[in-house]
Amino acid sequence: MKLYHHPLSGHSHRAHLLLSLLGVPYELIEVDMAAGAHKSPDFLKLNPFGQVPVLDDNGVVIADSSAILVYLARKYGRTDWLPEEALAAARVQKWLSVAAGEIAYGPCAARLVTVFGADFRVEEVIARAHRILALVEAELEDRRFLLGNNPVVADIALYSYIASAPEGNVDISAYPNVRAWLARIEALPGFVGFRKTKIGLAA
Repeated sequence: MKLYHHPLSGHSHRAHLLLSLLGVPYELIEVDMAAGAHKSPDFLKLNPFGQVPVLDDNGVVIADSSAILVYLARKYGRTDWLPEEALAAARVQKWLSVAAGEIAYGPCAARLVTVFGADFRVEEVIARAHRILALVEAELEDRRFLLGNNPVVADIALYSYIASAPEGNVDISAYPNVRAWLARIEALPGFVGFRKTKIGLAA
């Protein structure tokens, strides 16, 4: 099993983190995005969208970080990470959609400005980040993880860009439930961290 990734990509980190937490063997292959390797003909055969991460499971190729999380949980029968019961499955899907929406256009976008020089309106993306952080803070008021006492793939999908939010000048100090949740994920056996960049509030 090979994971094509970039160490500064939170989307890549999601897949890397779940692979490690599941304890399955895998090989990390870094894609040199600065050199345009993600747009090379060979890589585009793996993922026509030209994005990381991509999982190659002995010829079965899965692109998109959320799709990889779902694939891994289903492949290994880990219903603890991806429940089959209808309501719980729907709640997981809701948070995967949040990861692709509010997280991507909030804390992820704010970090893209500082780390990669992306052309976003800074005040707007930081405001979006605080809106979703406030919602996650409220969600965690009476539970340890997003769905209850145990982590699911939804927690992994949100972790990377919330943990790195200060790099995008998003202050998370006002969200104690969120910070406690981050610490719980970081305490899980097999946890691997997201490479830190000393920039923004993390400088």
